[in-house]
Amino acid sequence: MNQFEHLKEEDCGEHEMKNSNESDGGSVNNNNNNIKHKMVSPGAGEHPLQYNYTFWYSRRTPSRPANTQSYEQNIRQMGTVASVEQLWKFYSHLVRPGDLTGHSDFHLFKEGIKPMWEDEANKNGGKWIIRLRKGLASRFWENIILAMLGEQFMVGEEICGVVVSIRFQEDILSIWNKTANDQVTTSRIRNTKIALNSYRFGTRGG
Repeated sequence: MNQFEHLKEEDCGEHEMKNSNESDGGSVNNNNNNIKHKMVSPGAGEHPLQYNYTFWYSRRTPSRPANTQSYEQNIRQMGTVASVEQLWKFYSHLVRPGDLTGHSDFHLFKEGIKPMWEDEANKNGGKWIIRLRKGLASRFWENIILAMLGEQFMVGEEICGVVVSIRFQEDILSIWNKTANDQVTTSRIRNTKIALNSYRFGTRGG
């Protein structure tokens, strides 16, 4: 059990979310995504994360054609965390991915990076996909968060964020990285992806 899992077990306190409204995704900040938010920092005695991370939520109607403008309008910034304790307090108030309906997505990205290809950090990057049968999304969303925060991908600053996408026939995990053409980076991400896939199926190897 690593420090993230250990502190999750310890943390059962209430967490008040200020200036937020309830929606499908839990506590969601409905302010415009371009508004500057107050800097988040670890509290006294908390375990700081290597980077601050921001949770986002999006939902769209499948019958409507997707474009950059409509996507940006549908995505909502939920909140930013700076410590392990803040992460699990915030996470405990979110609806689990497996309980979401329709075309819904949770995104967890480094603070300052929007979960959009147009963002400067993403525009030259890549996306790695793990497809899940229905019923597995909640558990493996948590696993991939732990992998990212615990630096299990071993690629330094390359990981921008992770996404869980709820769809009608299957669910999808995505890993976004900055540089699509770096062979060392892609090899390490691929190996971690294979490990996550192996764990998903209860096997070892590719």
